[in-house]
Amino acid sequence: MTTLRLVPGARSPEPDRRAAGSGQRSPGPAARPGGAPHAGGGRPLHALVRVGFGPVPLDFDRLAAEFPAIRSGFALAGGADLELRLVCGGPQELRAVSTALLRAGAVRVQVDLVLRALTPAPPTLRPVP
Repeated sequence: MTTLRLVPGARSPEPDRRAAGSGQRSPGPAARPGGAPHAGGGRPLHALVRVGFGPVPLDFDRLAAEFPAIRSGFALAGGADLELRLVCGGPQELRAVSTALLRAGAVRVQVDLVLRALTPAPPTLRPVP
């Protein structure tokens, strides 16, 4: 059975192919890709933040330079103008980024916490009857 193991600081989840109940534990918290550990040394907090612009669009490059928690983003058409992927050290850092977005001129900030990453399982070939 293949289960997903979330690795802190990793770009995507890694499959954990060890047998269930083998007694092996997953590795401890890892450092951020930039080298600095997360605040408190615990697991990082992943979030998706949808931002609605005010009269002036936000400068993504400036925001990403100011807040290393912002890992990537999408410019959107529809209910939100921008979606940001954040990896924060804890709730305080997430709160600081969302407050900074509002101060920078966003009229709407919606934060969704990522519970787990999902990846499709490899296809299973079954014999044809």
